[in-house]
Amino acid sequence: MAEDDTEHPPTDTPPTDAPEGRTGRPRKRRRWLMITAGAVAFLLVACGVLLWIAYRKLDGNIRTDSATDRLLAKLEAERPSRSAGARGAENLLLIGSDDRSGANGSYGADAGTQRSDTTILLHLSADRRHATAVSVPRDVMVSVPACEKPDGTRSRPALMQFNWAFETGGPACSIRTVEQLSGIRIDHYVILDFSGFKTIVDAIGGVDVCVPQPIHDKDAKLDLPAGRQTLHGEQALGYVRARESLGDGSDTQRMGRQQQFLASLIRKVESQGVLLNPARLWPVLDAATSSVRADGGLSSLGALYDLTQDLRSVPTANVVFLTAPRRPYRYDSDRDEFVQPQTGQLFAALRDDRSVAVRPPGPTPSAGADPGAGASPGAGPGADSAGAAFAAASPSAGASPTFEGRTADVDACAQH
Repeated sequence: MAEDDTEHPPTDTPPTDAPEGRTGRPRKRRRWLMITAGAVAFLLVACGVLLWIAYRKLDGNIRTDSATDRLLAKLEAERPSRSAGARGAENLLLIGSDDRSGANGSYGADAGTQRSDTTILLHLSADRRHATAVSVPRDVMVSVPACEKPDGTRSRPALMQFNWAFETGGPACSIRTVEQLSGIRIDHYVILDFSGFKTIVDAIGGVDVCVPQPIHDKDAKLDLPAGRQTLHGEQALGYVRARESLGDGSDTQRMGRQQQFLASLIRKVESQGVLLNPARLWPVLDAATSSVRADGGLSSLGALYDLTQDLRSVPTANVVFLTAPRRPYRYDSDRDEFVQPQTGQLFAALRDDRSVAVRPPGPTPSAGADPGAGASPGAGPGADSAGAAFAAASPSAGASPTFEGRTADVDACAQH
């Protein structure tokens, strides 16, 4: 019998299919790792896209007041420079407009004009450890410089009540008037109308105020019992704007209520961690950015965020609210005039970035001071040099006195 020459594979050659336990698990593990890595990468990209969309939306909400920027740039030579002692400090002018157009039409008819309903000069110290908010009385008589009107013509310098400056030449005229009477350089400005104010108050869930006695004011849409109240949009606006039906009906008391309201707003934002809670922060940011009009240097989400961080670093006990010292105008008791030398000393302190001391409202040692003290000689109803006299107050007049005011850490209801 012939031998079989067919070749056979070696008997020790391993089989082509390895057992499941030797190579299957590594392949499955690699597959799951790839799937997990892909999912994580997708989530990161998706989150990045969402954040970018959110940033663009908030950033696009902010309206830049380019017209005011151009007007101020044309008059740069007339604006005050910053003193050496105040480098790093920032001064913002917060303007509440009584514009009645668009969504604000329900607050009364207006023939195409608007005035500054509330104006607050906010000074942030260079070390960001102090903030001073000074209310400028709307009815105070000041020297308003020549301003460019909306129709392109130019007004003449004149003595008038402060809120007419906004009607005469818009925000640029208000800013230049404040700079002229105080000698303080305004770095930024923010304009907020009625609707914007309500939107922001609603976004933070309302603001607590203390009502010493029941309020029934049909015009202000207020019907409140006495005691602590949480006010939302419409009621909050009525509360800070009401005048005749509350207290003695003066604008001074109204500014005091506005200051208490802002102090309460600051306490709520900080106590409830709004700035650290994304779910609560988003509606606040959306409301704030869509409600304000600002200068070019503040018209971005990044700039507003930096400002917010600066304000967060200031202890509430160092956030001071006060009204520039005023009294009834000698020629018209329905108007105000600044009290000197106190007003000059206040503005000098801010120009030099010095902190301002305040005490609770009440009788002052200077309450019986001569009404004519500090007035410019020969000033009369038509004297347009009155405002310049305030700006000329010398910083060397001595340390600033203690002013009537309040700090943001004090709850007004706790004092009753």
